[in-house]
This record gives sequence, C-alpha cells and structure tokens, in this order.
Amino acid sequence: MGGKITKGYKALLEEANAVIETLSVADAVALHGDDTVVFVDIRDVRELQREGKVPGALHVPRGLLEFWVDPDSPYFNPAFGEDKRFVFFCAAGWRSALATRAVQEMGLAPVAHVDGGFGAWREAGGPVEEPKARAES
Repeated sequence: MGGKITKGYKALLEEANAVIETLSVADAVALHGDDTVVFVDIRDVRELQREGKVPGALHVPRGLLEFWVDPDSPYFNPAFGEDKRFVFFCAAGWRSALATRAVQEMGLAPVAHVDGGFGAWREAGGPVEEPKARAES
C-alpha cells in the first residue's frame, strides 16, 4: 500500500543530531574566514539567488553532495579532498543535519552543521553577500 512510511523526517533528524556535531550560529560565525574551514552551502541555487550567500562558501546542491564528496565519482570536487573542516548549512538546519550525517557516514571528517542554517546566520549578523538584482526582461 503506497504512502505508508515507517520513519518520518523528525525521527531522521533526531537520529542525525544524535551523532553529528552541531555548531551554534555564534560559533559558526566565529569560524568564518578561517582558512582551515570550508563552509558548504547545500541550498538550492534559487535560494541563493533569492536570499544571498555566505561569502566564500562552497555551493553544493544537496542532491549532488554525495557525488561531489566521493573521489571515485566523476563529479568529485577536489575541495572535499583537502585536509579541512567542513561546515554544512542550509536554510534552517534540517537538510544540513541530514547531509552532515550522510558525509560523516561516508568517512568525511571533521564535519559539522550550523544550527538554524542561513536564516540564523543572517539573523545573528553573520556576513552575507546579498543577491544581485535581476535584470528586468
């Protein structure tokens, strides 16, 4: 019978948060600009265009993350082969919690995610590169 699930997103988030490192937004903002840290923005490109982005963050759409992390993938991004700490974020912290767990299970380390995501980052006064105004057509 379709539509029946055995585990919902809340359970998935609870499981992920039990095994990953979650940074407060204040701690994450304090890390910004540290050359040993790579911020990874997993939001959709439309979110970046609409809301802006964290300066210097690597944009990796959530749907491609595992492929970009795996060195055996034709889509591997060499940034993930560097000896750095990876801090993931999305809009509110849900997708990034699940993403952080996924890459941690793949063996990427050290990894963490930002509690509250980009929304909390902006609210806390973290640096934001505002979106460029789109040309009228």
